[in-house]
Amino acid sequence: MAPRPDLDPNEEDRYEEIVDGTTTWRVERSFLESNWTCIWGHGCLGIEPRADEASAFGCCSVGAELATVDEARLMSAMAAMIEPVRFQHHALVATDGIFSDETRTNTRVIDGACMFLNRVGFAGGEGCALHLAAQDAGESPIEWKPAVCWQLPMKVDWVPVDEAPSGREVATVRRWSRADWGEIGDSMAWCCTEGERAYVGDQRVIDSLGEELAEIVGPEVFVELQNRMHAGRGDQG
Repeated sequence: MAPRPDLDPNEEDRYEEIVDGTTTWRVERSFLESNWTCIWGHGCLGIEPRADEASAFGCCSVGAELATVDEARLMSAMAAMIEPVRFQHHALVATDGIFSDETRTNTRVIDGACMFLNRVGFAGGEGCALHLAAQDAGESPIEWKPAVCWQLPMKVDWVPVDEAPSGREVATVRRWSRADWGEIGDSMAWCCTEGERAYVGDQRVIDSLGEELAEIVGPEVFVELQNRMHAGRGDQG
């Protein structure tokens, strides 16, 4: 396994570049080769100013940002489909809804975390109620959860065609950093892509987050990316 990379984000050889039609994908090779893994419930310190492993709020403290109107509608529909035994705050959906305000751009935060987060000790299962419901339905959590949630800790930076010197839009897929969290980034006690704490997985990210990567870049680009990553290691078969 490759260790956690400490590279300048502007360092060009940090990225694997693949042209796909009108889009140039730049994917952070060093992260895909690392053994990062989500350690929610197994040492995650959360994103609050004070490190907090016990609450298991993880990155859910600020709720989920919803990128589009369609995504907001989907979240409303999914919330209504989750069985109450799997959703600790199910009763609040009918009375108060799932959104933080009338803009419908964020899920509500209840007692310090997203309303979809079942707290430690909840009999129906700890963790994201959407994730648990998807598993119960035999479906991918990608189909149930907000994009920002299932994509973490990967982030996509887009440069539109009219701003790209190449004449193609440029999409850079990389690790989240503290700066990506906005105002709370500087005060966070811990960021899971920094330090060594979360780099303890038994697979490389190219494999462990393969489904998520394929959804982001598309199946053809993912296969090419996977071939390059495996070829770089001399993998056979």
